[in-house]
Amino acid sequence: MRNFRLLPIAFAFLCVLGTAVARPGGGSSIGSRGSHTWSAPPRTSITPGWARPMDQSATPRPSPNYGAPGYASPARPMPGYGAPAYRPSYPVRHPFLSGFAGGFLGAGLFGLLSGHGMMGGMTGGTSFFGFLFQVLIIGGLIAFVLRMFGNRRQNQMSGSPMGMPSSAGAAPPFGNNGGSTPVTLTNDDYTSFQRLLLDIQAAWSAQNMRALSNMATPEMTGYFNAQLSDLASRGARNIVSNVQFQRGDLSEAWREGSLTYATVAMRYSMTDVTTDSMGNVIDGSSTEPVTVTELWTFVRADGRGNWILSAIQQAG
Repeated sequence: MRNFRLLPIAFAFLCVLGTAVARPGGGSSIGSRGSHTWSAPPRTSITPGWARPMDQSATPRPSPNYGAPGYASPARPMPGYGAPAYRPSYPVRHPFLSGFAGGFLGAGLFGLLSGHGMMGGMTGGTSFFGFLFQVLIIGGLIAFVLRMFGNRRQNQMSGSPMGMPSSAGAAPPFGNNGGSTPVTLTNDDYTSFQRLLLDIQAAWSAQNMRALSNMATPEMTGYFNAQLSDLASRGARNIVSNVQFQRGDLSEAWREGSLTYATVAMRYSMTDVTTDSMGNVIDGSSTEPVTVTELWTFVRADGRGNWILSAIQQAG
């Protein structure tokens, strides 16, 4: 009798586990988009809001300040963001000159306090003019030396870390994607995207890893394999059926070296259910379809033919 009382609890627990992963990608943002991985895809008519950043990606995440508001490179500052640029005070920028002048002022004050006058009384007909002339010469020499060292330091800072000229070494802020070139797609490309959407869903439901590996990058194949293995370890299975493509809109397409990328916003409906090992539905509905809008990124290498999936992002 006690075992029967535990069945509802076990069933509810399995339902919670089943909802952790559903449909290819599991409702997460995963994969890589080349140099655009950590920049937001341009908005489209069916994704007017934001796109969720990558939850998992093989592409290293940039520095927290790189490309964020307030970040500016020497070659391309971003006015209006972050705190104003710090400029050291004159004594900090010219400590030697400031110390020199301070020494003269201190000596004069000491002379006044000791009863010898500002400059020792300035006795003699030419003492004042001679002293003034010496001050001008020494001051001019100090200014020349400071200017020479200042220009030398500025020239060193303007070059790249590897010693390249500044015109060749300045890197643009992240998200500017200076190494990519926009491309134009054809109707055949859009047909391939729709076909991949349907075929990947079918291979996922059939747990056909060989087919998935032929339609996705090794990174995405690894994510799919981990998700399917996690379901299997819990005695569950996710089945996506009756997939109907409704609408698509290109977000961006670009070229990097020998690779061409395309991020497409796609809206589609499907029947999404998760079952236990006995075939009982533990999550989703077999009669009520759900509608999903996601951004899928595809990549194609020169001379290698077909497009394959490289990323899935959730639309806001």
